[in-house]
Amino acid sequence: MLKLINLCKSFKKSKVVDNLSFTVDKGEIVGLLGENGAGKTTTLRMISTMLEISEGEIKVNDIDVKSDPEKVRKEIGILFGGDVGLYDRLSGRENIRYFANLYGMNNKEANERIDELAKNFEMEDYIDKPVGKYSRGMKQKISIARSIVHNPSVMLFDEPTTGLDVSAARTIQDFILKCKEENKIILFSSHSMKEVEKLCDRAVIIHKGKLMEDCTLSHLKEKYGDDDLEETFLKLIGGNSNE
Repeated sequence: MLKLINLCKSFKKSKVVDNLSFTVDKGEIVGLLGENGAGKTTTLRMISTMLEISEGEIKVNDIDVKSDPEKVRKEIGILFGGDVGLYDRLSGRENIRYFANLYGMNNKEANERIDELAKNFEMEDYIDKPVGKYSRGMKQKISIARSIVHNPSVMLFDEPTTGLDVSAARTIQDFILKCKEENKIILFSSHSMKEVEKLCDRAVIIHKGKLMEDCTLSHLKEKYGDDDLEETFLKLIGGNSNE
């Protein structure tokens, strides 16, 4: 289980995440929703140990993020949207193996796992070619493989389909659903309400860093009297932008 308890993050005098508490269970996809600046990415970065926690707690499978960040990192895979951050002069295999080594895997273990992932994601024809020659969709598959090479139990997705065409976005969506089948703990942020409806079991909605709702999508629609999730979301946050 992923558990956030009274989580806070402040930058100077500004509180970006304010007393946030929720959980995500195994085999569950939870959508983290909020307008730009609501604190979604900050929350994901604290869970992944990339940002220090100001106040509160995060527990990943009962491991405390503050007291044992190295152990937590081995439990977590994270996939960001936008630029996938690969090294163009290295092959796909070398990119993935670099991260596998960071997770403590030796080259033999890493290559066996990479061969398995290359077969699963149909990358065998190009896995050993320089990434600079890849299409956007091919790069995205390498990015996915990089995020799960260490077989994490928790997956964090921060707007992973941003800027992708329909085919590449579908690859990501299928991967997220596969993570659910594998009983992983999944926290997913997105600006696309259609994507959220397609993938998520439950929605955690935050506004100006504070928790507004934590419930199933059907309950959310029923509570606010609208089958359109986007309209429900706008009603909830008051239609205000935080940019």
